[in-house]
Amino acid sequence: MNGKPATVFGLTNRNGGSGLILDAETQFNIALLNDTSEETLIHWHGLTPPWNMDGVPDNPAALLKSKEVRQYRFPIGKGGTHWMHAHTLQEQNLLAAPLIVRTAEDRARDEQEAVILLHDFSFRSPEELLAGLRSVKSDHGGQMDHSMSKTMTNMHAGHQMQMDGDAGMAMPMTGMPTMDLNDIEYDAYLANDRTLDDPEVVRVEKGGRVRLRIINGATATAFTIDTGSVDGELIAVDGMNVAPVKGRLFPVSMGQRVDIRLQLPTGSGTFPILALREGAAERTGVILATPDAAVSKIEVRRAGKGPVLDLDLEQQLAGLSPLTARAPDRSYGLVLNGNMETYSWQISQQGPLEVDNGQRVRISMHNMSMMAHPMHLHGHHFQVVEINGRKMAGAVRDTVLVPPMAQVTIEFDALNPGRWPLHCHHLYHMATGMMSFVAYNGAI
Repeated sequence: MNGKPATVFGLTNRNGGSGLILDAETQFNIALLNDTSEETLIHWHGLTPPWNMDGVPDNPAALLKSKEVRQYRFPIGKGGTHWMHAHTLQEQNLLAAPLIVRTAEDRARDEQEAVILLHDFSFRSPEELLAGLRSVKSDHGGQMDHSMSKTMTNMHAGHQMQMDGDAGMAMPMTGMPTMDLNDIEYDAYLANDRTLDDPEVVRVEKGGRVRLRIINGATATAFTIDTGSVDGELIAVDGMNVAPVKGRLFPVSMGQRVDIRLQLPTGSGTFPILALREGAAERTGVILATPDAAVSKIEVRRAGKGPVLDLDLEQQLAGLSPLTARAPDRSYGLVLNGNMETYSWQISQQGPLEVDNGQRVRISMHNMSMMAHPMHLHGHHFQVVEINGRKMAGAVRDTVLVPPMAQVTIEFDALNPGRWPLHCHHLYHMATGMMSFVAYNGAI
């Protein structure tokens, strides 16, 4: 990596390729072999397996021992762009891969598919990275100073920012510290395990149609997808179809996925698909190129900084398979908060969010910290129904971004009994406390 040797994990299929491509409405019938020297376990992110096959250590399944094989079998469900990854710090060391479920309609379409898995890479171990985050700093290296901690304490006591109901984020008060975008400076940002110094080149037909299946598998980095000179059409998020939205910039936070359809020009050319690091100059990506096109080098750093993710696009999305209209049977209000000095993160609910099988459940999440939190619910898909007080029939998905001072409300039907994690998909936020559970009464 970057000319230096590195040891990383891999999730490969029987042919040695990365990840899985499966057919919808069939059985997920997988034998998982741990061919490493460490214990681990894999979470099938985006699928809705029985609870005992979800892949979270000791919830309820034990870690997979070295050389152990474990069989997974359950209905795979509908199609979509999903992924699989370790639910441990091993995720940082690239223990992740695409998990694509294709429908008969997908296979019949006259379009080429390109799968892009994004990641962030460090030569330091995840344990070293976490120890560095927990050290007290007062510079701009991703750490909050004492005044920020005091400000957050005041907000927790009830002195909150004024909210704008139509904005993706609140407007800060005078003197209020700004949000902290990136708390880790990585050595490289990857697309399909490669940097822009040696990117993957995907050969495409002149005038062809391409479906990009993009997965943000980074542990602590949000990106904006830039389709460059070609207009894109967002057609799915988190593997669930949405009413198409056209554009050239599409935000994707950790754990989220976006499917973007491109109609390429009829002539020869190269068409970079870039992932811009949030609030920073670094970028990664792949190059689409017609067979006769020469590929030029693209610099890893750009002149400007990548956009800061907000909820503007989220407020435009409409799911094509929405929940049926129904009043919630159970509602929870959660506050997401944290302390950057000690690097500890919390969800306000004491104990699990208890539900009964068959209930419609409503969860409102209010972020009172100065970092964004992509919140992921296992075992279910939910619909975004309200953002900052604005009601909507939004996207159906499994991971939603909650920016600083924002409030996002989701609803889902409790139809998969178990004790399911609800957590931030920033790996180090989850590791230091930002995880709760949706627990079905009588399931344990």
